[in-house]
Amino acid sequence: MFTPLEEVHFQYFVQHLESNQILLDEEGRKAYGKDHTEDLSFPPELVVFPKSTEEVSMIMAYCYQNNLPVTPIGARTGLSGGALSVHGGVGLCLERMNAILKIDEDNQQVLTQPGVITQVLQEKVAECGLFYAPDPASRGTCFIGGNLAENSGGPRAVKYGVTKDFVLNLEVVLPNGEIIQTGANTLKNSTGYNLTQLMVGSEGTLGVITSATLKLLPLPRLNRLMLVPFRSATDACRAVSGIFKAGLSPSALEFMERDAVLLAQKFTGEAPFPLSDECQAQLLIEMDGNDEEEVMKQCELVMTTLDAFDPEDVFFAESEAQKEKLWFLRRRVGEAVKAHSIYKEEDTVVPRFALPELLSGVKEIGQSFGFESVCYGHAGDGNLHVNILRGDLDQETWDHQLPKAITKIFELCVALGGTLSGEHGIGLVQKEYMPIAFGKVQLDLMRSIKKAFDPKGILNPGKIFPEQK
Repeated sequence: MFTPLEEVHFQYFVQHLESNQILLDEEGRKAYGKDHTEDLSFPPELVVFPKSTEEVSMIMAYCYQNNLPVTPIGARTGLSGGALSVHGGVGLCLERMNAILKIDEDNQQVLTQPGVITQVLQEKVAECGLFYAPDPASRGTCFIGGNLAENSGGPRAVKYGVTKDFVLNLEVVLPNGEIIQTGANTLKNSTGYNLTQLMVGSEGTLGVITSATLKLLPLPRLNRLMLVPFRSATDACRAVSGIFKAGLSPSALEFMERDAVLLAQKFTGEAPFPLSDECQAQLLIEMDGNDEEEVMKQCELVMTTLDAFDPEDVFFAESEAQKEKLWFLRRRVGEAVKAHSIYKEEDTVVPRFALPELLSGVKEIGQSFGFESVCYGHAGDGNLHVNILRGDLDQETWDHQLPKAITKIFELCVALGGTLSGEHGIGLVQKEYMPIAFGKVQLDLMRSIKKAFDPKGILNPGKIFPEQK
């Protein structure tokens, strides 16, 4: 299918890039062949580190002419195998393209390269009184480019939206090396097909994003954070819809079942608030704004609304330090589960009113197939991360029965009006489940779009689409 890398190809990159922009040794390549997806490893045969759009263009043009597979690589924090070089070839790492090029305070926009760490961008624009809301759990290490590729979300997506809602324009290098702008740096744009939104969430299969113009918001001056324990995980899920039906708009609304909290406490050594014997789940609820009296009024309305769902006592974070500890605990749940057991994580999402039914269904499927799961996620979005633990399951069950259980979970999601992934993408590990969410017509349309952008199929091959029989 692809041309194997030969000496002539290696020599081309040696001649056109600096020595510190090329990685050939085996151990180094292994490091760029992994992300946070299970224990998978697919090292590229060569890793290159472009420093400019022009270098990306040169690399892509050469690979296209020579039919060499290319896998875009960022911070490698992904959870669907999207940055794994499953066909070997060239790993195109964008970590050296890490400059915030311009903060436009007049228009409340920022122009950034893809290798900028999300939290770094957030903190830099905050110095100007501006706010970039998307904040995935890995925001301290993940790159803006990866967020764009996966259409990442995070806790504050419930109020402010996901990555796609903040993208105005992209500079993209196509597989053949051509450089394009996908849109315009305007808040409104009704000119032609929306290539910008097509590129966001395309998982590096259509083009390589080399810069992005992102919309910013005024920075909220204050927020209040509360932790609400529940005696029933189902009641905690039911309470989520109740909050919105009461006309409230939390800036974050997170769900953690008991085992998720316990694992995170063990992993981090932090237990900011005691966990009672009766507590089966917690909601972490944040309200933000600019008027302290109004924010407190909203918090009081939240507590009044929650009374109908039998919560335990509500804990308020009384200082920035307490807030940071609570968020630290929540953002480390995924790492805690991984440290506890071999696992598979499914990034399920349903309309939020269906969240209780999804949680109950996942637990029933687990009982039927004999596995335990740890569930947590962005409850305000109906986005439930289902971590299936290997535990004592034998290899036969893990390899052959578990895919049947995952199929059941995804079928349940679709039946409830949801889909396979809310923010982690399809990548490598979920692609065979795509027919659950889409029929042949939709999948063929997507494949046609891929072919229009990448006729030779060299860019991030082996991702998103199931193998055709």
